[in-house]
Amino acid sequence: MDQKHKVLLTKLRLELCAEALADGLVPQYLFQELIITSDQLEQICTQTTSQRRTMKLLDILQTRGPNAFKVFLESLSEFPWVRERIEGLCKENLDQFTTRSLELPEMLRHSCPTDKQLNILAGKLGSEWEHILIHLGLDHNQLYRCKSQYPYSVHSQAFEGFIKWKQQMGSKATMQSLWEALNQTGADPSVMQYIMQ
Repeated sequence: MDQKHKVLLTKLRLELCAEALADGLVPQYLFQELIITSDQLEQICTQTTSQRRTMKLLDILQTRGPNAFKVFLESLSEFPWVRERIEGLCKENLDQFTTRSLELPEMLRHSCPTDKQLNILAGKLGSEWEHILIHLGLDHNQLYRCKSQYPYSVHSQAFEGFIKWKQQMGSKATMQSLWEALNQTGADPSVMQYIMQ
């Protein structure tokens, strides 16, 4: 999936969760069109609430191939107002989501992010949190422990990973290294805005 589409779905995450997309035919259509696997369909369907099912669907969708976004839009036949909203945002200037010329202020570069700031950042990320933390120096075993500890919450998994990174790196766990990891892993660096406020 294109980065701009990932950013758009992340931006609309709460709005999409409120629509209970995963309770309709959307996951079945994505499975039929080979966008998601049977295991992924099961992961979606076994979530305990409508919102969690939709969150799991969105997390999985962002990890799928280049056709995932197009097929996702096709799958929204039961939700024409959602499809129109997404297509409308695509037709508007999508560059506003992807070409922000953000710079990290000098005074923040060597500061260590607080737990509160990391919690906010974790809440803005989807499944890309794993790539970011690998870039920051965590290994796959540490990521596995984060996922095992919080199997139903991507937010909690990401937050736990950031805490482990901060504990492991100490004073080297800086805003600058976080900024670089976001840029180099293809995550939208504008999420840093939320923790710079």
